[in-house]
Amino acid sequence: MKKLLRMKKFAAFALVLLLSLALAAPVYAAGETAPAEAAAAESREDGGLGLKAVAAGIAIGVAAAGGAVGMGLATAKSAEGIARQPEAEGKIRTTLMLGLVFIETAIIYALLVVILIIFVL
Repeated sequence: MKKLLRMKKFAAFALVLLLSLALAAPVYAAGETAPAEAAAAESREDGGLGLKAVAAGIAIGVAAAGGAVGMGLATAKSAEGIARQPEAEGKIRTTLMLGLVFIETAIIYALLVVILIIFVL
């Protein structure tokens, strides 16, 4: 059972990685009539903007996916806790909201890093 769950997690990660790389493919598209030398010179002039876009896409994708999984697990566990102890609902809900805020803050930090990668580096 654990092996099947591990395989499903790996398949989901591989699918996310494949989709992020597939959606970044237009970054590599050069002009249809441009020769290879002109395309290489153009890629040197833009400072590796295509690679920055791929790095930014992967970084924000991993951060968002990790945050989504973390938020889902936290919400599920808090619902279980409230179902087991309804009298502790207020404390559980407060702790859940604080945890969700911290998770969302980590995702926003990843977004800031991506913006720095694109515009500063």
